[in-house]
Amino acid sequence: MRKKTTKILKYLILIFIISTLFFILLNIQKEESIKQKEKTEKVSTKTQIDTNVNKNSKAINILDKLVTQKEKIDKTYKNYKVSAKLYIPKINLETYVLEEFSKNALLTSVTKFYGDKPNKIGNFCIAGHNFGPSNMFQNLKKLEIGDELYLTDEESNKVKYEIYDIYKVFPKQTEVLSQSTNGNVELTLITCTIDSEKRIIVKARAPLK
Repeated sequence: MRKKTTKILKYLILIFIISTLFFILLNIQKEESIKQKEKTEKVSTKTQIDTNVNKNSKAINILDKLVTQKEKIDKTYKNYKVSAKLYIPKINLETYVLEEFSKNALLTSVTKFYGDKPNKIGNFCIAGHNFGPSNMFQNLKKLEIGDELYLTDEESNKVKYEIYDIYKVFPKQTEVLSQSTNGNVELTLITCTIDSEKRIIVKARAPLK
């Protein structure tokens, strides 16, 4: 009986030792996995930071080449925050682009519809009615490819754009809002046709000097 008990005890000790070693190895593996994950996250974060720095540097360099002059603009217009000021010589339009896109804002002036900040790499989209006060978009139909536009941002940077395309789309055709501009600084003006069935789209690009 004693011999049997001793044998069982040995087995239990062996099982305990094996279990302990297993948990030690498991913890070591877990710690290594955590360290590897932290290392990967650090590399990923650094890569993202470097990418953002390069992107911002590229944007600053491009902006330096695009600015035609410095022009201060008002920060607000009729109690609405101003995002930019748009000037189109061909149709004698000078209008503030409101930051807020809403029914009431659209009755006051043209507004930012989509995109990043003005005069940045990407596609800054502006929407406006084709009727109402003289600061609206009722004369966009008179524009032609090659006409010039000027957009002044809140940092006083005035940038010249040239129209490269004009066309009409249905309201659900939202590809005109795409931010894929191949690194260019672009501007999209949007207004309705007289019957409101389609949208008039004016695409412009800021040419490098």
